[in-house]
Amino acid sequence: MNFIDIIIKKRNKKTLTTQEINYIVDCIGKTPDYQFSSLLMAICLNGLDKRETADLTKAMLYSGDIIDLSEIPGIKIDKHSTGGVADTTTLVLAPLVSSCGLPVAKMSGRGLGHTGGTLDKLESIPGFNISLTKEQAVKQVNDIGLAIMGQTKSLVPADGYLYKLRDVTGTIDSIPLIAASIMSKKLASGADGIVLDVKCGSGAFMKNIDDARELARTMVDIGKMLGKKVVAVISDMDQPLGNNVGNTLEVIEAIGILKGEVKGELTEVSLILGSEMLVLGGIAENTAKAREMLEENIRNGKGIAKFGQFILAQGGNAAVIDNYSLFKQPLLRKEIYLKKGFVGAFDTEAVGKASAALGAGRISYDMPIDPSAGIIINRRKGEFYDSSEPFAVLFSDSEEKMREGTEIFVSSVKISDKKTEKAVFVPEIIR
Repeated sequence: MNFIDIIIKKRNKKTLTTQEINYIVDCIGKTPDYQFSSLLMAICLNGLDKRETADLTKAMLYSGDIIDLSEIPGIKIDKHSTGGVADTTTLVLAPLVSSCGLPVAKMSGRGLGHTGGTLDKLESIPGFNISLTKEQAVKQVNDIGLAIMGQTKSLVPADGYLYKLRDVTGTIDSIPLIAASIMSKKLASGADGIVLDVKCGSGAFMKNIDDARELARTMVDIGKMLGKKVVAVISDMDQPLGNNVGNTLEVIEAIGILKGEVKGELTEVSLILGSEMLVLGGIAENTAKAREMLEENIRNGKGIAKFGQFILAQGGNAAVIDNYSLFKQPLLRKEIYLKKGFVGAFDTEAVGKASAALGAGRISYDMPIDPSAGIIINRRKGEFYDSSEPFAVLFSDSEEKMREGTEIFVSSVKISDKKTEKAVFVPEIIR
């Protein structure tokens, strides 16, 4: 088999065999980057069909370690978001569904660019340890029903190589390559089923609903072809999902939801995703009953109690749940006032970039972040703003970062003199 022949075949819009796709992944580390780059461009331009995409996912899946969660009784369900701003659903979902009896053993990543990472949020809790071994995580799930740990480098190394090439060759926005990347990592994490949160809008990678549906359907089809239960929820990212953007701020908002003190779109999306998880995991017969269970465990305090138990198990200070002053405090605070009017639109990606500029994000994985940096937004799309109180409050640790973050944030919001409709986005479910 010849790598150049495979490039030419895909360039000519022909379908690759299973053996050819396995050969491609086997060639990682043995074939020059420029040949891989050429193949990735051919795939980006001409696509992969369902079978090719499933074959690529499977080949990438077996390129490294696969986590075995069989020592944990019951059905294990994972959740994955395609990335967004103020997307704090994991911190709400993990303890809440665990409190309903669904074991959660989850691998998460760090934030990069305008999106936040679950690990960074958890590490804003004093003492919290995300460096669990697989054995420690399994024991913790068997003890308390929940563990979240960092991804290992041995998990799907083929994806790491291909993603780095895609990032510098203009081949990121290929739905088959995105789907194979996401699904190979999720399947390697050992879950029996996966609930996918596919973001759509100005703060998401999928900017329009048609592309979001195509990505969601592709990933659900991959799951079916590889014998896994997969459900995709398409949710809105045309404005930040929650009101708090930044690591400590997002943990505080998640705590507020688990205590029953915070309502809104973040709460609603969390309940939808959690309901799908409980049904896939066999805990509830249908999503209506699942939602009742989740809402009841917010009311009776079991969800927030599980979050405290989880924090303690991973070395964190659970007292933060009732005393937010125990989090690292920001050095600088700035109130933002805008002109009076209706909130017409957010450039959500710019909001995420503003938070990153304040110190809450990074542009490379080894950059330090300030857990206390971020933004609290006090208005949603379609609401009237009368300028009597701050539209938002920004937090940072330096004047320079504050200036840059302020400039980006102010430019991200459009205020209209004319009444605008309140944003209503009904999440779509794809099975």
